[in-house]
Amino acid sequence: MIRTWPLYAKLAMILLFLFLLFYGIFLGQHILVPLGFSFLFAVLLRPLEVAILRLHIPRVIAILLVILISILIVAGIIVFISSQIASFMSDIPAVKRNLEDLWTQSQGWVARTFHLTARQQNNLIEQAKSETVNNLGAVGTFNIITASLATVTLIPVYVFLFMYYRTLLLRFVMQIFDEQHSPRVEECIREIRYVVQHYITGLLTETTIVAILNTVGLVLIGAPYAVLLGLVGAILNLIPYIGGLLAMLLTALLVFTNTGSVETMTWSLVVYLLVQFIDNNFLVPYIIGSRVKLNALFSIIGVLLGGALCGIGGMFLSIPIIAIFKVIFDRIDELRPWGQLLGDDVPTWNPLSGKNFRRNRKKTATIKKIS
Repeated sequence: MIRTWPLYAKLAMILLFLFLLFYGIFLGQHILVPLGFSFLFAVLLRPLEVAILRLHIPRVIAILLVILISILIVAGIIVFISSQIASFMSDIPAVKRNLEDLWTQSQGWVARTFHLTARQQNNLIEQAKSETVNNLGAVGTFNIITASLATVTLIPVYVFLFMYYRTLLLRFVMQIFDEQHSPRVEECIREIRYVVQHYITGLLTETTIVAILNTVGLVLIGAPYAVLLGLVGAILNLIPYIGGLLAMLLTALLVFTNTGSVETMTWSLVVYLLVQFIDNNFLVPYIIGSRVKLNALFSIIGVLLGGALCGIGGMFLSIPIIAIFKVIFDRIDELRPWGQLLGDDVPTWNPLSGKNFRRNRKKTATIKKIS
């Protein structure tokens, strides 16, 4: 006799499992985030490894060459951005004067609107600043710097290990399931590889186009440091749904503090709004949306949850992780409703209408008979 659990017991078990899962992710974020990025990079670099292996180069050397090429590309991008930042630093005195003027105007507006004197505002800011420093402290700053350096150092090592032990990991995944499920497991692995590779390549393509559009638009309106702001805006745009807003605010602030012109700042916002419109309505649907079919609701929830658990790294990893779970859910009968919940396939019929539900069920049965 099979024992069935009541609904409240199932909900309690699910909530307990989710709590333990999220708490474990929060505790192990400094280990899991580098592993997550390394897994994505290892899958992304697989085609390059295959191309090098066709030259009859030993596998270990091929993997090392792939990682070296990737490091050189990333280093080149960092050097280019650093050179742009260096030119920006030369204008810090002018930026400081504009910021002081902006701060004085903002204090006057707050005093007129909320009846807070300049001294009261300064006291509030000093109090918040002291609390932040006390909470962070020297140890906290040291830990942040150490964790960042450790992450940058470990990611290439993890990528090498993922690529070198790829067949071992695949064999393990195949062996933990019964042989009768092997075709479905193979299909799931192929689909995960396809989704991850095409999602990251699509994301890089989208970022490049957004950077070009941002830079061209800022050059046309005469904004300073157009290349730097265009690149920073495109990089921030990698954070789904939130990065675009951060890029707009940062660009508007930097343009105003460098020029002191409200008109130029307004035009920079217009440029970013236009680029965001093109990105959200043309680039994302055709470059990324065709490969990762996730609805906006759970994408936003995933980004916010990833940020709360693992910081900015969790925001970047949230979308591909949700996409991987959707691939797995779609191929397990018991979990298929969860996969449909994460997807963007919205039914045109009303699920609460019994008549429509029966008609849709009959239509599905008819299609299955025909196929």
